[in-house]
Amino acid sequence: MNDLMQPASGQTMSSREIASMCQKEHKNVLRVIRDLIDGQILAAQIEPLKFEYRSQWFDYYELNKRDSLVVVARLSPEFTAAVVDRWQELEAAQAKPPAQLTTLEILQMAMQAEQGRLQAIAERDHAIATKAQIGSKREATAMATASAASRKVNALQAELGRCKSHATIIAVQNVTGESYKWQPLRKWCKERGIKPIEVVDPRWGKVKSWPAQAWLEVHSVDISTEH
Repeated sequence: MNDLMQPASGQTMSSREIASMCQKEHKNVLRVIRDLIDGQILAAQIEPLKFEYRSQWFDYYELNKRDSLVVVARLSPEFTAAVVDRWQELEAAQAKPPAQLTTLEILQMAMQAEQGRLQAIAERDHAIATKAQIGSKREATAMATASAASRKVNALQAELGRCKSHATIIAVQNVTGESYKWQPLRKWCKERGIKPIEVVDPRWGKVKSWPAQAWLEVHSVDISTEH
């Protein structure tokens, strides 16, 4: 997804993240924000930003700490503590110098960098392999290199819970902007004797990544088209 524009300055929390944390549909969060704007309850009059999903543009908001807590208090008071904890994480991360990065954060950064490097190698070698002047032997070698690089990219994506065979709750919510419960996914797996895999998560260490078929049958989400 691509944001049409970003907030000018200051640390913010998006309406999409609030929806995920409060287990609400994003459209309901937008409705509460707009009601508060109309009532001049939020700190400032704010205009919605845009994000693209499946070639369509949708509204979302970036809220400062004060406004985000006002929205959560109106939307789901029971989740206020979780949002406060999240703000503490954001503020601590912003204040943390690079030398204090955790091992998990360093691993996440390294995996993302390696994924980008391998993807670039795969695309470069594939382009070379398709040129007419390349001999069959060289073309076969380049295609083999591209295939190997692609497999490594897929392996990295699987480790982060964003591949087509399985996906985490957070990964799917970030793409769709909707909220999903994990309990039905666990029940689906238990009934079929399937054990979900665990993947690296920068906030919680490791989280469950649920099978593609479970997403399709339980929540009608085809993750093969969501990435």
